[in-house]
Amino acid sequence: MNVIIIEDEKPSARRLQRMLQSLDLKAEVMLHSVEESIEWFKKNEHPDLIFLDIQLSDGLSFEIFETIDIKSAIIFTTAYDEYALQAFKLNSIDYLLKPIDEDDLATAVNKYKARTPQPKQAVTLDFNDIKKLLINPLDREYKKRFSVKVGQHLKLINIDEIECFYSENKGTYLHTTEGRNYLLDTTLEYLEDELEPQTFFRINRKFFVNINAIKDMVSYTNSRLQIKLNSYNEQDVIVARERVKDFKAWLE
Repeated sequence: MNVIIIEDEKPSARRLQRMLQSLDLKAEVMLHSVEESIEWFKKNEHPDLIFLDIQLSDGLSFEIFETIDIKSAIIFTTAYDEYALQAFKLNSIDYLLKPIDEDDLATAVNKYKARTPQPKQAVTLDFNDIKKLLINPLDREYKKRFSVKVGQHLKLINIDEIECFYSENKGTYLHTTEGRNYLLDTTLEYLEDELEPQTFFRINRKFFVNINAIKDMVSYTNSRLQIKLNSYNEQDVIVARERVKDFKAWLE
């Protein structure tokens, strides 16, 4: 997917670029003004998706569309909400207000992918994949313990001692009922198939939570939920908006 960012504030552009990288999107082109953008569109193939700020250093980005016929999909990223109606007259996917929330950004990207036909890829399965498909989910074995490194030693932690798994600074950690954090040599994506789904639920891109560790749940902004765990309190534990319905069903 070909993606560009048009944003006059370079720190904001770099932050958005990093957030997109975490969603496996590369935005290698970053433009910073109306004039620069018009010149770029005249000389280059138009991208699949544009992340577009509205108020640029030399005017409103709508001026670009008055000069160039752009067919790319657009996700607006702006600090101003008064341009929403004008924005949606264009080929707009979403309208995100700054500071951009990671879950809202992921939702907008998924909305774009859902509206855009994706190229079909050949499916290849190895023996382990086929075995997984043949195993009844109710019969399969899930991980019952994890080994973690503590200094020069290895420590075993049983699954019922774990409140949550989370990612931070490109590392994956588990948090125990005793309030300790341990680095794991794995990823949250790998854990998808290793954790018993009746006990652990992935509430967003960064967290799996143990149903037995949930102390409280409260309403949060943008139709999300905030989870309070028994001991983990180092960062907000938020159920992503698109996961709230499934999360409530999982609780029951």
